[in-house]
Amino acid sequence: MIERERIEVDVLFVGAGPANLAAALHLRNLIKKHDEEVERGYRKEEKIGEVSIAIVEKGTAVGAHILSGAVMDPKALKELMPDFLEQGCPIDTEVKSESFWYLTEKRKIESPIIPPPLRNHGYYIVSLSRVCEWLAEKCEQADINIFTEFPASEILYDKDDRVIGVRLGDKGIGKDGKPRVTNFEPSGDILAKVTVLGEGSRGSLAKQLIARLGLDKGKEPMIYSLGIKELWEVPAGNIKEGHVIHTLGFPSDSQTYGGGWIYGMKNNIVSIGYVTGLDYLDPMIDPHAEFQKFKTHPAVAKILSGGKMIRYGAKSINAGGWHTQPQLYSDGVLLVGDCASFLNGQRIKGIHTAMKSGMLAAETILEALIKKDFSSRILKHYEHKVNQSWLYDELHPVRNFHGAFQRGRWSALVNAGLQFLSSGFAWGFIDRESHIAGHERMQKLSEISNGHQRYEKLKFDKKLTFDKLTDVYHASVAHEENQPPHLHVLDTEICATRCVEEYGNPCVRFCPAAVYEMEFNPKTNRKELKVNFTNCVHCKTCDIIDPYQIINWVTPEGGGGPNYKGM
Repeated sequence: MIERERIEVDVLFVGAGPANLAAALHLRNLIKKHDEEVERGYRKEEKIGEVSIAIVEKGTAVGAHILSGAVMDPKALKELMPDFLEQGCPIDTEVKSESFWYLTEKRKIESPIIPPPLRNHGYYIVSLSRVCEWLAEKCEQADINIFTEFPASEILYDKDDRVIGVRLGDKGIGKDGKPRVTNFEPSGDILAKVTVLGEGSRGSLAKQLIARLGLDKGKEPMIYSLGIKELWEVPAGNIKEGHVIHTLGFPSDSQTYGGGWIYGMKNNIVSIGYVTGLDYLDPMIDPHAEFQKFKTHPAVAKILSGGKMIRYGAKSINAGGWHTQPQLYSDGVLLVGDCASFLNGQRIKGIHTAMKSGMLAAETILEALIKKDFSSRILKHYEHKVNQSWLYDELHPVRNFHGAFQRGRWSALVNAGLQFLSSGFAWGFIDRESHIAGHERMQKLSEISNGHQRYEKLKFDKKLTFDKLTDVYHASVAHEENQPPHLHVLDTEICATRCVEEYGNPCVRFCPAAVYEMEFNPKTNRKELKVNFTNCVHCKTCDIIDPYQIINWVTPEGGGGPNYKGM
């Protein structure tokens, strides 16, 4: 039996994204303020005193696994740090002008007005990776310990299913699942009075926790989208700095949720990307190909003309909204940010809501520290705080937005308009419109027509359009090759038999990093699944949309994955 080091902290945050970084920093500030007020006689409670706060992060550095568009609404950051600009928050540029385009295959129809949810004037175009790196520096200055390259692989419970901490992933496990002789390092257990899961979309520990404790009972299933992004360097004059463009239409068909963005940044850098709903019907859809096709539109290609692609990334987006939020607490644990459905799907914004959820979690933890009670009796106040904050005011009126698109684009636009006029009621009168999990919606090959012709005209010229492997290179992906694959396919026989006939092996298409391929095996005289796990960009798409739900994404050895610093 492996002996593991046990480290005890008071508060543990899993994941160094905007929600947890804001939470940790806010908690430290709250503790300091509380103790100062006790000292001055303003409060009758005892001083809290020394509190150990730790953050564990699976990436090589804070920001390495952080990816977003991103136009940031600074609302929550202003609450956390009113002088964030003076303190050096690394914004790229302020949004100065905006456009909204509806695209047909060859034409661009520019809206004379910007739809209210997409108005971003005065917000900031940022690299979320850089913002998180900066927030991490502020946390470390506040005596918060951040441990990078330490993936949390398992939740620890006591006999009553109370969360008591996490187990970190071992280092030095070989492909055969056995410890490597030369460099095996057993992981440790981090025990905490309260653990906060802020792992982002489809967090692996949050997924385990929700299933084990039934935190999604009575909720709508979470639904997701996949955002694929490139950074380009373009000639001066192709796009104005601070100009923001959002698009609808081409190349998505009318039954598939999809839309693009183009942001003009400093130094002639362009952030360009495309979002595809991971609840599409046609198993032949390839989200990466959708993005490459998007760039071939004349209006888009003109902006990129003469330019050079310099970075790539992909990330899932938890877009289901309010009705998909799980119970946000249990004994010893809280859920914050994207893993708990805090994204505003209508505005396609989640940085500010993630940060606010973290700050409210911090306020709840302060109360728990004062009362020395980390059970649900106190932690349930987090959910109350969310319901009484501007998070409710923003997210509840858009509670039915993404689900509306499961009936098709034109129906959804009418529905969304009625929701906008009726504080979120679907069709103007339905408080909660049900939807279907993405993996359950995918149709079989026998139910579709013309899917094979979808990308016939798409060619990868490696100037404007790129194949997956070229893009993965630009994501700076690195994994230790001598380790067990972190993509657990529970029954590969299904891949070689049923899935071939029923869905045409959609994993080779829905993965934006060419992780999955069907390779001919002469011994069995058939194609069988090959998993190129070292390509993985940690988007979790396979875990989300596999129609058989037999792919389980787990954390790889610490430090493995993409490097999105600066993205």
